[in-house]
Amino acid sequence: MQRLPALFLLLLSAVVVSLHQCTAFKEADFKKCASSGFCTRNRGVKGTQYSVDPGTVKVEGADLSATLTSKAASQSFNLTVRAYGPTVRIIVDEHASEHPPRYQIPDVLMSTLQQQTTKWASSQATAHTWTGSIGDVTVKLTFASFKLEVLVGGKSAVVLNSRSMFNFEHPRKKQEGDPADWWEETFNGHQDSKPAGPEAISIDMTFSGSQHVYGIPERATNLALKPTAGSGVVSEPYRLYNLDVFEYEHSSPFGLYGAIPVLLSHKQGLTVGAFWLNAAEMYVDVESVRDGQAVQWITESGILDLFIMTGPSPKDVTSQYAAVTGTTAMPQLFALGYHQCRWNYKDEADAYAVDAGFDEHQIPYDVLWLDIEHTDGKRYLTWDSRLFPNPIAMQEDIASRGRKMVTIVDPHVKRDSAYYIYKEASDNKYFVRKSDGTEFDGWCWPGASSYLDVTNPEVRSWWATQFTPDKYKGSTKHLYIWNDMNEPSVFNGPEITMQKDVLHYGDVEHRDIHNIFGYYYHLATAEALIHRGQEKELYGEHGDRPFVLSRAFFAGMNV
Repeated sequence: MQRLPALFLLLLSAVVVSLHQCTAFKEADFKKCASSGFCTRNRGVKGTQYSVDPGTVKVEGADLSATLTSKAASQSFNLTVRAYGPTVRIIVDEHASEHPPRYQIPDVLMSTLQQQTTKWASSQATAHTWTGSIGDVTVKLTFASFKLEVLVGGKSAVVLNSRSMFNFEHPRKKQEGDPADWWEETFNGHQDSKPAGPEAISIDMTFSGSQHVYGIPERATNLALKPTAGSGVVSEPYRLYNLDVFEYEHSSPFGLYGAIPVLLSHKQGLTVGAFWLNAAEMYVDVESVRDGQAVQWITESGILDLFIMTGPSPKDVTSQYAAVTGTTAMPQLFALGYHQCRWNYKDEADAYAVDAGFDEHQIPYDVLWLDIEHTDGKRYLTWDSRLFPNPIAMQEDIASRGRKMVTIVDPHVKRDSAYYIYKEASDNKYFVRKSDGTEFDGWCWPGASSYLDVTNPEVRSWWATQFTPDKYKGSTKHLYIWNDMNEPSVFNGPEITMQKDVLHYGDVEHRDIHNIFGYYYHLATAEALIHRGQEKELYGEHGDRPFVLSRAFFAGMNV
């Protein structure tokens, strides 16, 4: 008889292992540094030779400008160091040329940032260095071997390019014998054309005296980031690339749904933050070195637009970051309560039963959420008339007990000319385009889908008019929105997302804006609820604040 419990436990263990294997992280579906050419070319590479031309150094008000030169590539770049009080901004970009300019992110920085520029209180140049100061913050720029050090109270806080890992891949024309990954890559059968060629940027920074660094979410790992490089360390770098990762590994450097390229270093008496305003795919290595924590950032494209927040306290760094990207908007009061959400409530009767169940068991709650099955065939801003025949009455009934409802609205639009959202957007060419200029067709919950190009201000303005009750039939003032799948998720795309060579507003490639796509979709939807909230007939004199929950995110999305 004693053998039966042992046999049962053995069988149970086998089932658990089998289930784990079935639901485990699908590692082969996602890229690593070794399968990303720009990461492979730059990771751990030291000894790059860049210098500042002393004859080009110029200081005007808050700006130092100079020419940065690559000895190996015989290329030069624009360098700007700008002061905003205790925050220092470092910008490196290409000179104007016959090549298209690199993408620079609009719409994230505070419109008031320019008003915060601060004239350098002292500025001194020698044949080898330039030094500028504002209050307790000093910046020292070394020319011959490009290096930039930020000191706080006379003590080193962070040094850029102390390990000579800075690299800015320059524009070029395709030639016979170029490395294959410069102009195209293939992953899991998906081809990525690269008409601009290699555009990666690498920068290293050393936080003197620090034992730990934090930040660069989102991932399932320690708050204090573990080393991914250095003696005896074998690890992938931390990755920032918004993806639909249904299963994931804990204690892993792999990125999840959102990316905020902000990293904090802390030591006794000083906290420093670094924010790289860049929305392309990014890898970050962390290494413990003799004099502190060393970090290498590598991004596929864009420019170097780096903010150093000098603290000195964690609170100060947070305030300085908020001055750059904005503070958190005042939430709806109900946003702070308990929200009931699951996939899926099958019909109105199910929703009513869940609502009544909370009252029956005397459990307080504030919001009931509906997932994709409430729609007419996954057509967002619609209702399934068979399962939810009376959505207005349902919302009013739930609201009579002081509660709200939330419906899901995803960025993929069902390709159906009888669906008013698709037809109007398609007629106006509001969708993301393939590299040949035709409408991008990806696969998601509705099947064949197109994706609104929310990087286009005109598209966002149009989308902002779609949520009033006269447009969103069956909605009421009690209904709010959930943006899901906005990494964006594309079931038949590489890594379950959009191809990097599809085109957005201004012919900008998706590779440049990937991590900010969800930001823009959330922004457009929030603008829609702000527009709706201004209707006095619905909300009275004081209007209504938006509530939009987003799965994907980027810096500044809290505003």
